[in-house]
Amino acid sequence: MTNPIGELKPPNRLMMTPGPSSIDPRVYRALATQLVGHMDPWFRGCMDETQTLLRQIFQTENRVTFPLSASGSGGIEAAVLNSLEPGDEAICCVNGTFSERMYVIAQHTPATVHIVQAPYGKPVDPEDVRKVAKGRKIKMIGLAQGETSSGVLTEIDPFRKVADEFGSLLVVDTVASLAAVPLHVDKQRIDICFSGSQKAISAPPGMSPITVSPRAEEAFRNRKSKVQSWYFDLSTAMNYWGKDRLYHHTPPISLIYALREAMRIVLEEGLEARWAKHKLNQHALISGVEALDLKLLVENPKDRLATVTAVMIPSGVNDLKFRNQLLDEFNIEIAGGLGPLKDKIWRLGLMGYCSQKPFVLQLLAAMEKSLSDQGHRVSPGAGVGAALGVYIKAETPALAAH
Repeated sequence: MTNPIGELKPPNRLMMTPGPSSIDPRVYRALATQLVGHMDPWFRGCMDETQTLLRQIFQTENRVTFPLSASGSGGIEAAVLNSLEPGDEAICCVNGTFSERMYVIAQHTPATVHIVQAPYGKPVDPEDVRKVAKGRKIKMIGLAQGETSSGVLTEIDPFRKVADEFGSLLVVDTVASLAAVPLHVDKQRIDICFSGSQKAISAPPGMSPITVSPRAEEAFRNRKSKVQSWYFDLSTAMNYWGKDRLYHHTPPISLIYALREAMRIVLEEGLEARWAKHKLNQHALISGVEALDLKLLVENPKDRLATVTAVMIPSGVNDLKFRNQLLDEFNIEIAGGLGPLKDKIWRLGLMGYCSQKPFVLQLLAAMEKSLSDQGHRVSPGAGVGAALGVYIKAETPALAAH
């Protein structure tokens, strides 16, 4: 009998999405290398190297620093479930779909959970958190540094001040921001910080890097009840990633190879250089988008996340038709809106490997053609020209000084 299912041959897409991002050929090579056992002595050394690289990217000396075998949502679950137990109170800052997910997961715990909200497109005001916390013993304050659903950047330091006032653990979601936006876990005194492998680190999906401060470790040890998840109980999961390497579960070995190589690439470039690159490429993209007569969801420039730019869909342009044309004609994938922003925005990703000048220009040219085909009037070459102006100015010291 002939097998009707052919050989796997995925299309070669340019992933200008909020994740996953396209990955460097070096990462593909690492992904395809020889498999060994997860208890193999050689692999234990590979794990040590992976943790060393991860500590450098998180900018931390935390002992508990390792990649969870899970998506970024697994990172949310681990951070929240380990922090909260009966009798605790928590505050979740919600300004989009993924910060709301932290709130939803927290509601699965026996703790009392308060929500502090901001409209999509704006960060939560730390003063609003302070008002809700007043008179309460708040165990945890959770927020997203980068809200993937709306492209909003939240400044962490003001929330650390609020957490200090109330003796709270500060939990920060950096799924959309790690390795692209300035982050110093130790200096900023973040208690639990987690991310995703598939975003600005540009590794395949399936791992959630997490780091836990000594203060949070102590809070875990002092729990009076068991963590509600066996799999995400960090006290046992860390046994495998700790010095004893005690068996916990079989990790995705090939994904760890790929993550290790992707992090090597990040650190070869240098964190500060990488942060600056993401900022420049977003500036060029925004200039190009505005030259195409498109508006942004996030109005305040300081609130814009460098990895995700949320663009308002203009009147008369069909969302799905536009995105399908980019995919079918140009092999470029972007994302639409989620929740209340569905059919209202496009989310353009500039993450890690995809945050490159040629890709920005390619995306803008494709957007111009697709917009024109739907009757949206733009000057030929306006988007690419505006972006090139940003790059020329950045590359010419005399112009950049003005």
